[in-house]
Amino acid sequence: VGEGLSRLFSASGLEKPALATELYLSDQMGLFLQKTNIIRDYLEDYVDGRAFWPQTVWKKYSASGDLGYFANPATVEHETAALNCIDELVTDALELVPDCLSYLSKLRCAEVFRFCAIPQVMAIATLDKCYHNKDVFSGVVKIRKGMSCALINGTTDINGVHSIFHRFASSILRQAELSRKNGFEDPSYERTVKACTTILELTETEAKRSGSSVVGSTLMLSTAAVGCLTYKYPNGSNTTALTTAIASIGMFSLFKTSFMKYVGKKGVSSLMPASKLTEKKEG
Repeated sequence: VGEGLSRLFSASGLEKPALATELYLSDQMGLFLQKTNIIRDYLEDYVDGRAFWPQTVWKKYSASGDLGYFANPATVEHETAALNCIDELVTDALELVPDCLSYLSKLRCAEVFRFCAIPQVMAIATLDKCYHNKDVFSGVVKIRKGMSCALINGTTDINGVHSIFHRFASSILRQAELSRKNGFEDPSYERTVKACTTILELTETEAKRSGSSVVGSTLMLSTAAVGCLTYKYPNGSNTTALTTAIASIGMFSLFKTSFMKYVGKKGVSSLMPASKLTEKKEG
């Protein structure tokens, strides 16, 4: 699928002809998404009689030699084996991220970029949810709708993508270090640290650039919310105060988004809309 899409992007004229030859990077993009979905959907697939987890990984941890060994782990030994397995699978997927970021950096069309990038940021967020999470073996782990919306809004260019990947790689690294500190022995720990560190190094510049604006926005939103919630209305209605707080936050978010699109992002992104690229091709 990845190879076919790269050829289509190139043939359409929206992307450079060279993109059609990036078969390796195209495959890595597809593998990252596929591995993430397979990790997340363990229980659903197993119940339905499907098995996609690689035997080279899960058989190292299954005492019974069966993939169902991890479903609803009832003992400490079961749970430890299950977590070791999920951690290695997540780490294996994380090692594909540098190639995914490389592919995205080669795109020039804004619409093509978002088409490719949005599933990628959803994937890294999902891996963050799945890492060292025993809930994978008792249900389906998914990111919340609010988070999905925030990720979509943040995926407008390569800088936004880098910032998102930096955020979730940092989160996974913290989880790995915390579990280690708490005495959990993870055979994949060194690989996990290396994979996350590599992602952080690749995305560090944009993360630092966006850090100050995120802190400022958070402080302003918090101040607005607290101010509205503590305001005493004549009728003493808590509902009115809460509604006002929510509305104020919403208005501020809308203003901030519009302002950043007009000023903050202006002149920064190298991406071009499809309409402009089509005009250039016809001209």
